[in-house]
Amino acid sequence: MKKLMIAVGVSVLLSACAGGMGSGSSGMSGSTTMANPMVGGAAMYPTKDIVDNAVNSKDHTTLVAAVKAAGLVDTLKSAGPFTVFAPTNEAFATLPPGTVDTLLKPENKPTLTKVLTYHVVPGRMDGPALVSAIASGGGKATLKTASGGTLTATMSGSNVMMTDAKGTSAMVTIANVYQSNGVIHVVNKVLLPG
Repeated sequence: MKKLMIAVGVSVLLSACAGGMGSGSSGMSGSTTMANPMVGGAAMYPTKDIVDNAVNSKDHTTLVAAVKAAGLVDTLKSAGPFTVFAPTNEAFATLPPGTVDTLLKPENKPTLTKVLTYHVVPGRMDGPALVSAIASGGGKATLKTASGGTLTATMSGSNVMMTDAKGTSAMVTIANVYQSNGVIHVVNKVLLPG
């Protein structure tokens, strides 16, 4: 009986941890429940930098290729800190056909760099800080990106939504992926500057 109770307790605990970080749950209202959250099938370690963690996520291969093509690897490996809203491969796949291939061409490096740095906010803004900024702003927070643009953060139920200059909203699907030089929030859409 005691073993059954322990097994049930562990099962409930694992379910709670998975629910706080899984897709469809931003997990923004509190701190991360998992020390090394899984992103794209790989553990993300707070002792590694943004690039070293991202290269291990099978859900972010397009983003990693874009960061390399834009020449931003050294920047995102630097001390920062940075808050990165990281679109998944599925998010890039929703762009019009040929968009990613076009952006990855050497002649389009300035445009690619602008798009990628639009997903980066200088400083470390984890979920609780983001939710607090939204509350302080009367339901929305305007964030200045590294590209010089702005993103608007709002709440939709318990989910944090990021809206770009074109009016597209992306949901934070995995929050508070802490890095040695910042924090990553996984988003389900590519955000575009004006």
